[in-house]
Amino acid sequence: AIFLLLCLATLVVGNIVALVQTNIKRMLAYSSIAHAGYALIGVVAAGRTEHSSGIASVLLYIALYTFMTFGAFAIVAMLRKGTLEGEEIEDFTGLAKRHPLPALLMLVFMVSLAGIPPTAGFIGKLYVFRSAVEAGMAWLAAIALLFAAISAYYYLRVVMVMYMRDPIEGTAPVPRLVMSPTLSIVLACAVAGVVIFGIYPNPLVNLALQAVSTLK
Repeated sequence: AIFLLLCLATLVVGNIVALVQTNIKRMLAYSSIAHAGYALIGVVAAGRTEHSSGIASVLLYIALYTFMTFGAFAIVAMLRKGTLEGEEIEDFTGLAKRHPLPALLMLVFMVSLAGIPPTAGFIGKLYVFRSAVEAGMAWLAAIALLFAAISAYYYLRVVMVMYMRDPIEGTAPVPRLVMSPTLSIVLACAVAGVVIFGIYPNPLVNLALQAVSTLK
């Protein structure tokens, strides 16, 4: 019961607070609370059934979420180094025209965080929702799906600002964005994880199941 209440509380608080944020770092931070709620669905499901799918779905979700959130924060860090980009969502206005590659990468991460196929974020939510249904808690999956729709709004708002608005008048383009070797590696691993595991999640799924069986 405690995990169930914690799951519902994090889903509500995380998504509602993230919804009203105008600062992208705060939005990502508060939405991470909601993602903890999605992961807790697997914990709740595991407590209702003897199957290992519940805990495995938690491990899978955490692994996939790591790719998405590291990638998103890496993009924010890279743009901040350009000195002309702020942390406000409005500062991303017209980013696709000013810096097409960072905008494209951010698009991938936002779509994945929203849980839209064929990305890793969709796979993560699919498995935790399925674990709830298998545990006879379809109602919990339905509630989580509702909040996932809310999260899609604030994630896709960033995409809309980048792609559907023109750059703010008077904003000079940054000639070149500096990307450190560390940042390059983080971004490469993040986008690869989001795309590859979104299309072919079996290796990571099997790894999660093996980890659970080892714990037993």
